[in-house]
Amino acid sequence: MLFERAKAVFPGGVNSPARALKHLPTPLVAKAASGPYLYTDRGRLVDFCLAFGAIILGHAHPKVRRAVEEQLARGWIYALLTEEEVLFAEKIRAHVPSVEKMRFVNSGTEATMNAVRLARGFTGRDYIIKFDGNFHGSHDYVLVKAGSGAATWGIPTSAGIPSDVVKMTVVVPYNDVDAFVKAVREVGDRLAAVIVEPIAGNYGLILPEVEFLKALREETERVGALLIFDEVITGFRVGLGGAQGLYGVVPDLTTLGKVIGGGFPIGVFGGKSFIMDLVAPQGPVYNAGTFNAHPVSIAAGLAVLEELEGGQVYSVANDAARRMAEGIRDLAERVGFDVVVKHIASMFQFYFKKGDVKTPQDVRESNEKLYLKLHELAIGHGVYLAPSQFEVNFTSAAHTAEVVEEALGALEKVFRELRREVGGNS
Repeated sequence: MLFERAKAVFPGGVNSPARALKHLPTPLVAKAASGPYLYTDRGRLVDFCLAFGAIILGHAHPKVRRAVEEQLARGWIYALLTEEEVLFAEKIRAHVPSVEKMRFVNSGTEATMNAVRLARGFTGRDYIIKFDGNFHGSHDYVLVKAGSGAATWGIPTSAGIPSDVVKMTVVVPYNDVDAFVKAVREVGDRLAAVIVEPIAGNYGLILPEVEFLKALREETERVGALLIFDEVITGFRVGLGGAQGLYGVVPDLTTLGKVIGGGFPIGVFGGKSFIMDLVAPQGPVYNAGTFNAHPVSIAAGLAVLEELEGGQVYSVANDAARRMAEGIRDLAERVGFDVVVKHIASMFQFYFKKGDVKTPQDVRESNEKLYLKLHELAIGHGVYLAPSQFEVNFTSAAHTAEVVEEALGALEKVFRELRREVGGNS
C-alpha cells in the first residue's frame, strides 16, 4: 500500500501537513491533472483547491507547458542573470507599482522571511506585529499564535522555536482597529514592521474592513515602521494589481508567490527602491539562493501573466467562484443547513454557522466536523474542496459554466446525503 510506504519515508506519510487529510483513512494520491480536474486514486475530481491557489489558468495549461518546454530545451539552471527575469520583473512592476524593485526567491515562506529581515534592517528596530489567523509561511518569526487578549506577545506555534525569538512578535486580532492602535502604542519606537494578509486566506476566507487596512497604513507611517502586504495568495489572484490595487492601500513591501509561478516554485519580496537597495549585494541585508529566479519558474510565470493580461481569465474564474458561492448558499438553505458563504474574485469558502464571518474567532466557532464530513462525501461524488474550513476554495479559467454545473449537481447530492447522516442537527 502506497501510504504505508510513504509513512516509512516521510513524517506522517506526507511532505506538507495540509496533504495529510486526517479526516480520511488515507491521503489522496495524485495521478495527473488537466484543466479543472485532478485524477487521483479516488477517481476524477473537480478541483477547487488548485494547489492551494497556485493555479489560475487550470492544470497543465498548454501555454505554460509550451513555455516550460522551450526553456528546458535551452537549459534549466544557470545561476546567472537572464533577460527573461528582467522582463518578468518589469511586468510585475507595471501592474503593482509599489514594487519598484524586487528579489526573486523560491517560496512564499522565503519571501515573507526576507521581507521581515529587510524591514528590521531598514528601520534598525526588532519588533513586528502580525494578526491572529494570518499565515506567513513556516519561518520562526511568524509561526506565532495569539492568546485571548487584545494584543498578545508571541508564543511559538511550533516546537523547535526558541521563546526568545518570538517575543519580538506581537499578535493582534484581525480586523480590529482599536486593538491594533493600542498594540502600536504599546510597542512604540521598537516597531519595525506590520505584516498582514490584506485578504486573509489562511484561516478560511476573511475579508478586510477597508478602515482596518487604512489604519495599518496610517499607524505605520506615524511611528516610522514599514507596512508589509503578504500577497502570496492574493497577488495576481484578485486582479493584476492584487489586493492593494483592489482596496487602494499601498504598502512599503509586498510579498508574492503562488499564481506568479504558474505552478512552479517561486516567491518575490519587493517594494520601494530606497528600501530594496539595502538588499545584498547593494546593501547589508543578506539574501542569496542558487535557485532564485529559476529559469523554469520565470518562463511559467511569464506565460501566466501574459494570459492574465488578456482579461478573459479573470472573467471566467471570478464568475465561477460567484456561481459556486451562490449555489452552495442555495443548496444549504434548501436542505436546512445554516451556512455563511464568503466570496471575492476567484476565491470562496463556506462555514456551517449562523451570523457572519469577519474574524478568525468566527471561523473557530463554525462547525468544523460538518465541513470535514461534507468534504469526505464530496470526494465520493467527484468534487475536491479545500480540505479544511481553515483553507480557501479557488476557481480558474478552466472552471467553465459547464464545470460549475457539474460540481453543483454533485454537491446537491452531497448536501442531501449529509442531511440524512446528521438528521436534524445542523
